[in-house]
This record gives sequence, structure tokens and C-alpha cells, in this order.
Amino acid sequence: MTLRKTLLITGGSRGIGLAAARRFAEEGYDVISLSRSAAALDGATHIAADFADPAWTAAAAGPVCAALAGSDSICLVHNSALQIPGSTAEIDVDGLRRSLEVNVVAPAALNRIVLPLMPRGSSILYVGSTLSQRATRGMAAYAASKHAVAGLMRSTAQDLGGTGIHTACICPGFTDTEMLRSYGGDALKHLASLVTQQRLITPREIADLLLHAALNPIVNGSMIQADLGFIEP
Repeated sequence: MTLRKTLLITGGSRGIGLAAARRFAEEGYDVISLSRSAAALDGATHIAADFADPAWTAAAAGPVCAALAGSDSICLVHNSALQIPGSTAEIDVDGLRRSLEVNVVAPAALNRIVLPLMPRGSSILYVGSTLSQRATRGMAAYAASKHAVAGLMRSTAQDLGGTGIHTACICPGFTDTEMLRSYGGDALKHLASLVTQQRLITPREIADLLLHAALNPIVNGSMIQADLGFIEP
């Protein structure tokens, strides 16, 4: 009897999300992407959601539960994120609210929808950032929201003790995605120079790490740094 493994990922239409959707599909997972646009992946189920709009839960909860029904294990990956630059002194307050809505409130709301359906052996994975544990100039809203993601993951680990569901927060460094490439070639070279391996991370590498975390409960409660080794100043 073949067990039905399901990946539910937010923001599965591009970047790390799309790479993860493809990687899990290679391992036999049914893939459900909860995002504004569909993932370019044959066989994937797309459920439309805009996490900046709190009304997404009312529209998406039913389709999500229906798509997950009958799963023997579920891996929920909170990947969607909003990055709005700005220093503490010049912070875009509305942008901070949107960042928290997308990066923190939406994962918490989705956990509430999905947890009743999760069998033992399932997992909840958060895609954080190097800014989940440190900060850099000009990224106050993003760093604050990603620190909150770390707190949500740690709370998940404690609250789900004994359920057989594990969690972790994967914290990518500079990853070669569409968003990063928008900064231009010179900026990419500079970012690559800031890590010991002198290159950018590929989305596939983060996807491989997410799959590893999904399959290994020993990582429960872990913050997993995936940054190729920042060069210390």
C-alpha cells in the first residue's frame, strides 16, 4: 500500500518555493501551492491566496482541507514572505503591518487550519532568513518579522510536543532568486563576496535542506543556518 505524502507550500510559484515544490514532487509528494499565481509544475494543485489580505483564510480554508484529505503525512512549508526595506528611523509603518501579516500572521492562521488534519510523522517548516537571528542596516521591518518567525517556530515545537509532528526554521542566506537578481549583477557579486564560499546559494540547495528537515524529526525546534558561511567583520 502506497502512503500519500503531501506538501502544502506557500509561495510555491517561484524562487525557493518553486524549487521546493519540484524537489518534493521528485520524492513522490502530492504538491499543493498556496499562492497568488500557479506553480509551473505538472500535477501541482494551486489554491489562490493573497496573504496580505486577511480575508484569504475564509476563501482558502475549505479548498486546503479538501486537497489535504486522505494524506498519510503532510509537510507544511511556510515560504511566502514580504520584504520591505527601511531603517528604524524611516520605517514604513504600513509596510511593517503588511510584513507581519504575510510573514507571521498568515503562517499562524494556516497552522490553525492544517493542524487538525496532520497525522503523526508530519512536519511544519518555516523559511526564515539570516535576519531571523541577526540584523543589518535598512531592513528593520523584515528583520523584526523574521525574528517573529523564529519565535513562532520555537512555540510550534513546544506546543506540539507528543503529537509526532516536528518543526524547524530554515534560514537561507543570499539565494539566487528572481528577487535577489533584481538588484543587478554588481550587487550579486558583492553579496557573493560576503560569504566564505564566494557564491550565491541555489534555490535547489534550500529545497534539498527543506526535504531533509521534513524527513528527520531530530531537527525539531532547530534554527538551521544555510548561508554558505558569512565572513565575520
